[in-house]
Amino acid sequence: MLNADRTNGSYVTECRESQRRFLDRAFARLNIDSDTQQLLLAPFREMTISIPLKVEREGRETLRTFTGFRVQHNHARGPFKGGLRYHPYCSLEEIRALARLMTWKTALVDVPFGGAKGGIIFDPKDFTLDDIEVLTKRFTQKMAPLLGVHDDIIAPDMGTNPQVMAWILEEYSKDHGYTPGVVTGKPVELAGSLGRLEATGHGVAFLARKAAAELSLAIEGGRVVIQGFGNVGYHAAQALAAAGARIVSVSDSRGGIFLEKGIDIAGLRRHVDETGGLAGFPGGEAISNEALLELPCDVLIPAAIEHTIHCGNVDRIKARLIVEGANMPTTFSADEVLRERGIVVIPDLIANAGGVLTSYYEWVQNLQEFPWEFATVMHRMEQRLLESYEQVRDLAVSQGIDQRTAAYEIAIKRVSLAVRLRGF
Repeated sequence: MLNADRTNGSYVTECRESQRRFLDRAFARLNIDSDTQQLLLAPFREMTISIPLKVEREGRETLRTFTGFRVQHNHARGPFKGGLRYHPYCSLEEIRALARLMTWKTALVDVPFGGAKGGIIFDPKDFTLDDIEVLTKRFTQKMAPLLGVHDDIIAPDMGTNPQVMAWILEEYSKDHGYTPGVVTGKPVELAGSLGRLEATGHGVAFLARKAAAELSLAIEGGRVVIQGFGNVGYHAAQALAAAGARIVSVSDSRGGIFLEKGIDIAGLRRHVDETGGLAGFPGGEAISNEALLELPCDVLIPAAIEHTIHCGNVDRIKARLIVEGANMPTTFSADEVLRERGIVVIPDLIANAGGVLTSYYEWVQNLQEFPWEFATVMHRMEQRLLESYEQVRDLAVSQGIDQRTAAYEIAIKRVSLAVRLRGF
């Protein structure tokens, strides 16, 4: 059910319109003229490619053709940077919106990158590792002219992982020599960074603890609900459980589990590794993704796909604090309702920025050819994340606005200034 709405055009329209309305609100507050708005919104480059793949099933070989995208939005502040996602409902409009989001996110945490995003329309669960390797390397072959350590750096996203990054590195290096900085989120054994795998979820948990303390919400013993048990959701759950939180419900794309006394996250991880899913976890009660979002809790972390909190369910959200682990999990209309109800939202631009921060640190380590220790990576990530969060919070308080608007204002001002300084 988590992916059901992604199959229709209204979902894509809502994604595009919600992000545009968030931006329009910030543009209006910053008094940015319409011509400059168009310049800031327009992508620098978009590429759509076809990728052929021979697939063998039950002794029969068929030829399939898949569509891939790479959108480079803005590079006024540095090389393009952004993830590559593999998903059956991936679309150019979605990738375009996510590329813009990366531009604002890198600017907000003040790292010298621009924004980009890529994707291939397919479901990795339906293919073998060999199929995915061939598809990845052919995508890299066709996109290679756009990529480069100082041009465009790819990272993992939904449906991709360190292994996929290793395949991209291998294919790109065939013609360019050993170039580890062309991708981040690589295996540590191939010049990846310690802490990169944990970073996004760890950052979400770090800011959840910070924001909860400011709201006088006790994390120790507090009820936490997490939609998504992938890389972000799992590491957020692990970090919050270690801080004493009671993780009462988690989910994946097929549904979730609820356990009032709290879920043993390490035990659940073992169960998922052994069975392939959350279903059947001892003591867990089955729950849908929709019902999970509406559970009473202190902290709700949407860490799955876009726009799971919308006008159809926002009135039933009972969380006191929402920390957005996913990109764009809340629609514009729902965001306004949450604000009116007094539910604090830590927006995606800052909440899940731990990933891009450690991607930057990995890139720096690759350029220096000097790896950092785990503690160094995590300390620098937390320090920069906290500084950026406090800038957003302080602006929101001083201007009487919500944190999302404040985050967009800070990011847009930085990108707009960079564009002006470089010359239109």
